[in-house]
Amino acid sequence: MLSKNIVNFLGCDSEYKNAEIVLYGAPFDSTVSFRPGTRFAPQAIRNDSYGLETYSPYQDKDLSDINVFDSGDLELPTGDTQNVLKTIEKRTEIIFEDNKIPFLIGGEHLVTLGSVRAAIKKYKSLNIIHLDAHTDLREDYLGVKLSHACVIRRCWELTGDNRIYQFGIRSGDKSEFEWAKQGHTYLKRFCLEGLDTTIEKLKGEPIYLTVDLDVLDTSYFPGTGTPEPGGVSFLELMNAVIEICSKLRIIGCDVTELCPIYDQSGVSTAIACKIIREMLLALCKTEGDNNG
Repeated sequence: MLSKNIVNFLGCDSEYKNAEIVLYGAPFDSTVSFRPGTRFAPQAIRNDSYGLETYSPYQDKDLSDINVFDSGDLELPTGDTQNVLKTIEKRTEIIFEDNKIPFLIGGEHLVTLGSVRAAIKKYKSLNIIHLDAHTDLREDYLGVKLSHACVIRRCWELTGDNRIYQFGIRSGDKSEFEWAKQGHTYLKRFCLEGLDTTIEKLKGEPIYLTVDLDVLDTSYFPGTGTPEPGGVSFLELMNAVIEICSKLRIIGCDVTELCPIYDQSGVSTAIACKIIREMLLALCKTEGDNNG
């Protein structure tokens, strides 16, 4: 049984035993390749979530009608990447053991690996949907294999070929794109085109969804450590996560790479909050919900 956090994401104040979804933060950014600061995202997201309403007019659903438990941020040994990933993996395993959906808030994108390590133990045929600006398929970054630039390559080592679907990708080393082309991952450059086909293909399969918020164009979302102009719009991303979460069997998910200190306007954090709200609502099937 996990303890309730003092400051919860808006409306996520269910008791643990009743929760369908469990939020937990991973304030970690020790392997970032450019600008640090994503460790501050989980708390910023919780605080700024109170600028939203619990009701979503996009889905006609309300957070007050679903059961989500916020267990707060993990205490992570920032200088020890291996132990950080082990800590995330252990928390995720606890949530899986209690038959709930783990929802991780980063932090940098490497935190996904800890969650996926736990997921693959329970779901051997796990598939991953990856929304991002970057391939994250490097074998190593400056000789380091545990980097946010390598996280999807490390996940591939767990899933194998034909189980990772990447969308919105517009940045990476040439060798990463060539490696993906060899059939290791399905990679869609620049946009979310083909997502509907992927959703149809993967219905009924166990899916882990990882959303790196820099998939968004920087004009919408400047608050990230590795900004890449040319991405998708807020509405495109929101509609995509709603479709994925409502129509597929999502067994776990995460949202990463908000760096709130680089957008003092607060708009980037507000976007992160709204994406999380829509994902939570789409994941939980309420009475009268015909999705899924």
